[in-house]
Amino acid sequence: MFELLHRVAQEEPGRVAVLTHTGSRTYADLAADARRVAVALRREDISRFAVVDHEAPVVVPLVAGAALAGVEICQYPPVDASEVADLLARFDHDVLVTDRSDLAGLGARVLSSSALIGGREGEVPEAPVSRPHLVLTTGTTGAPRGVRHDWSRLLRSSERVKPAAGERWLLAYGLHQFAGLQILLHVFAAGATLVAPAPRRPREGLAAMRALGVTHASATPTYWRFLLAEMRSDREGVPPLRQVTLGGEAIPGPLLGDLQQAFPDAAISQVYAASEFGSTGSVRDARPGLSTAVLDRGDDADVDMRIVDGELWIRSRTGMLGYHGEPAVDADGWRATGDRVEVEGDRIRFRGRTSEIINVGGVKVHPLPIEERVSAIPGVDMARVFGRPSAMTGAIVALEVVAAPDADPAALKAAIRAACADLAPAAQPRSIRFVDDIVTAGSKIVRRDIQ
Repeated sequence: MFELLHRVAQEEPGRVAVLTHTGSRTYADLAADARRVAVALRREDISRFAVVDHEAPVVVPLVAGAALAGVEICQYPPVDASEVADLLARFDHDVLVTDRSDLAGLGARVLSSSALIGGREGEVPEAPVSRPHLVLTTGTTGAPRGVRHDWSRLLRSSERVKPAAGERWLLAYGLHQFAGLQILLHVFAAGATLVAPAPRRPREGLAAMRALGVTHASATPTYWRFLLAEMRSDREGVPPLRQVTLGGEAIPGPLLGDLQQAFPDAAISQVYAASEFGSTGSVRDARPGLSTAVLDRGDDADVDMRIVDGELWIRSRTGMLGYHGEPAVDADGWRATGDRVEVEGDRIRFRGRTSEIINVGGVKVHPLPIEERVSAIPGVDMARVFGRPSAMTGAIVALEVVAAPDADPAALKAAIRAACADLAPAAQPRSIRFVDDIVTAGSKIVRRDIQ
């Protein structure tokens, strides 16, 4: 990570690396900050720590400095003090780096983020062989898990990135997410600029696209759907994007068409990646799913895939070393992704997560096809399908809908029932509720009952 910043800083010190509404930081700025962080971590004899700060000008030098010093860093999501205390205990962190004033007294030694970044100069440590990094999963299906990585593997994907100094990439993911880390690596490997609005919601992302000259944007399908709804609502103009990238969730086919229509000059790409196995590459043909060419690439491939009993399995030499607190995994071994898939012609189509299946009286119902059907109805901005407990059948299919501002709820509910009328009885939504917002984690839909 530090090497990417240092390389550009040597070539062009004043090139902008991070841009926000309130200012910017150059590659030279961030590289110098990272060196001070590395010196401070070595001086304090810290081997691993957690971070609760979320703005890119702060997090980037902490991450790069930790990588330079060979210290394991783990960024927590933006949660309250009680949840931070739970994460500290669960992931065995006794050092917490933050500038928040409400996190003292949680049982960890607290160091100031700004003090580390603005610390004394010193002899920069030589990068060790082992440079660990811990990433938390988003927790859409339960409590987050700690995924152990090493920078020697994480950086392999950046070797293929071409220089692109003029690109401005929107940071739509949290930097505590693996997808946010992947954006950092790509942007800095290209010598491009990261545009990092706060908070990282679709509304702020759209404003940053318009005001800060964003040319490239990568986000989840859920984020893009909300952003399109925001564009339709405010009617303040379409940002001139050159690249639209989707990842992190199964991508509804109609969404690809909606994005192409909204951003006619942009290339549309889909990325399949996860915290555990990293990125497998991108698909650029504007068709949903993956090409079957990704299957059975052979033993020499960095990433290989196969389908076992309707589930996608993967072998990745750029993926994780294992989960925190659990034995190391076979780095070259196969593992299940949890994604249900079907082959249609030359395409692998995603049907949802195994953990999201709703058992309705013994009938297995997948939420994703129902969401796609409902989301295609005019007047529906977003839809969330999940299982709700039932004394009779164990669970029923429940549906939450964000309606467009001018939609008539009664007419929309009738249209939803009509669109789902030919589904199997177990798959038909028994509860339809209109909400102002959809439950998400890391800009991904949470398809479980949240009470």
